[in-house]
Amino acid sequence: MRKLSMATVVTNAVLFQVGWFACVLGAANGTPWIGLVTVGAIAAWHLARAQNPASELRLLLLALLAGALFETLLAQTGWLRFEGGLRIAGMAPVWMAVLWANFATTLNVSLRPLRERLGLAALLGAVGAPLAYFGGSRLGALELVEATPALLAIGAGWLLLSPLLFMAARRFDGYARP
Repeated sequence: MRKLSMATVVTNAVLFQVGWFACVLGAANGTPWIGLVTVGAIAAWHLARAQNPASELRLLLLALLAGALFETLLAQTGWLRFEGGLRIAGMAPVWMAVLWANFATTLNVSLRPLRERLGLAALLGAVGAPLAYFGGSRLGALELVEATPALLAIGAGWLLLSPLLFMAARRFDGYARP
């Protein structure tokens, strides 16, 4: 496999951050559609650059589904509260699930080295995700109703889901090049 260019890796990492801020700040300011449009554009750009877009799309959809279920579980426990945003009854808002597809755009590009280091991926997920949720709560996108149990549950969920997503990225690698 040929290595991805440094420009591709850096652009991917920067676009992930742009998507995160668009979703979080959009939700915090009552305009969650901004995050949806932004991540949609990022995903389209990501898929257009993929060697096998169909495979990469499967990964993004899998992450979106996993994220929607996980976020809904967190909301149903009462540890997280989301104000506003497009929802399906009883589910977490769409902007939150879209963040998972945004994250999935990094799995075969800027975070590619973690695909072979699942223990490290799990550790980074367990630490990084609670920090991101805490940041999102401070920006006003969500409320950590019971902060300690919520952050522990988030960390535990990402401890399990991170390596699973990286394993899925190996299977659905749209960026593999001969």
